[in-house]
Amino acid sequence: MGTTPFYVAGRPETSDDVVPVHHPYDGREVGRTSYATPEQVERAVAAAAAVADEVAGLPVSTFRWAADEARRFSGELQRLDTDASGAGRLALVRRVPRGPVLGISPFNFPLNLVAHKVAPALAVGTPIVVKPAPSTPLSALLLGSLLAETDLPAGAFSVLPVPNDRAAALVTDPRLPVVSFTGSGPVGWFIREQVPRKHVTLELGGNAAAVVCADWSSTVDLDWAADRIATFANYQAGQSCIAVQRVIVHSSVYDAFVPRLVAAVAALRTGDPFDESTDVGPLIDETAAKRVEGWVAEAVAAGARVLAGGSREGTTYPPTVLTDVPRTASVWAEEVFGPVLVVTRATDDEAAFEMVNDSAYGLQVGVFTRDVRTAFAAHRNLRVGGVIVGDVPSYRADQMPYGGTKGSGVGREGVRSAMDDYTEPRVLVLTGLGL
Repeated sequence: MGTTPFYVAGRPETSDDVVPVHHPYDGREVGRTSYATPEQVERAVAAAAAVADEVAGLPVSTFRWAADEARRFSGELQRLDTDASGAGRLALVRRVPRGPVLGISPFNFPLNLVAHKVAPALAVGTPIVVKPAPSTPLSALLLGSLLAETDLPAGAFSVLPVPNDRAAALVTDPRLPVVSFTGSGPVGWFIREQVPRKHVTLELGGNAAAVVCADWSSTVDLDWAADRIATFANYQAGQSCIAVQRVIVHSSVYDAFVPRLVAAVAALRTGDPFDESTDVGPLIDETAAKRVEGWVAEAVAAGARVLAGGSREGTTYPPTVLTDVPRTASVWAEEVFGPVLVVTRATDDEAAFEMVNDSAYGLQVGVFTRDVRTAFAAHRNLRVGGVIVGDVPSYRADQMPYGGTKGSGVGREGVRSAMDDYTEPRVLVLTGLGL
C-alpha cells in the first residue's frame, strides 16, 4: 500500500514517519500517510508568510459558495457629511486579510470541515496551513491534491499531518495570526488561552436539544419528528456537534410521541458502514465507544431507564434512548458524541426553553412547532447559535453562519462568516472630491 503524500507549500512530500490509517469498524488498514517533520512544518509556515501579500491580490474561482461570496466581498461606502466636519468626504470600508491562517480540523466530516476552512481563506486571499485530525487525514490530503493542480502560488496552502502533541508550535507561531479550530472544548479553550493576541475562532461541542411543542400533535407530525430525531441523533454514530442528544417533549404529546421515537430508534441497524443496510456505524475507536458505554451506565445507576439500546460490541454502540435521567448525569450535561438520546417532558414551552438553556453549551436547537409566535420566542430566548424550526438541530447549510455560545465556542463558520473572521476592516477616506 502506497503512502499518500501531504502538501508543503503546495507540493507533495512524505517523511519516514509513516502513519497507518485504520477503519474504525474492523480495524483494517485503509491507507497510509506520514507525519510532517519539524523541518517540513517550518517550510510550510515560512512559505505561507512569504506569499501573504501575493495571495491577497489573487482573483478567486474556487469552491462554489466561496467564489460567490468573493464576488460580493467588495466593501461598503459610508457617508461622512452627516457632520459639518465631514463635508465633501466619503469613506470606503473594505476588509483585508489578517494574515495566514492555521486551520485545525476534527475527525468527523473530515472533508467538509476542512473545506470550510480552506475555501474562505482562498476567497479572501490569505494563505492557509491545515492540520487534519491524525485519525482521518486522507480526505484533507485528497483536497490538497486537487489544490496542487491549480496555479496557486507556492505557500498558498499546506496540508500537514502532525501528531497532536506537536501542534502547539503551529498554534503559537507568530507568522500564523489567525487560528480556526474545530474540535473538543478543552483543547479549543486551551488554544485561546495560549495565544490571547491572535484572532481565534472556536467551533466546539454541544448537547443539542429538540423541542416537540404541544401544537405538533397530528399523527403525521409526530411520525415525522420521531423519524427525524431518530435519524439525526444517530447519524455519524452520533459523532456530530449538532446531533440530537436531548429531546424535550410537551406533556400533552409525550405519551403519543415517545413510543414512536423508541420504535424509530430500535429499527436502526448497527454495523459495518460499507454494508448498505447499516444505519449506524462505529465510533471513531473503542475508547470512544467505552466512554459512551460508561456514561449510559452512570445514568442508569442514578435512576435512568433504558427504553432502547443494548450492549457495546467493539467500536459500535447501539442507538440508545434513556428517560428519567438526572440533570447532573453526563448524558444530559455533557456532549455524548455517540448514539444516545435523553428524552424528558416539559409542562409548557417556557419550561422546555429553560431546559434547553440549562446547559453549558449553546450550539443549535430544533423546535417542532407551527406557531410563528413560538418560533420567534425560541429565537429570542434560547441562548444558542441557531434555531431550526420544524426540524432537528442537525440541519446546516454551507452558507449559513454556524457556531455557538457559552461552551460551544466563539466566532462563526460558514463561508461568509469565516471570511469575516479571516479579515479585518480597513477604511479609506476620500477628501475634497466634490462629493
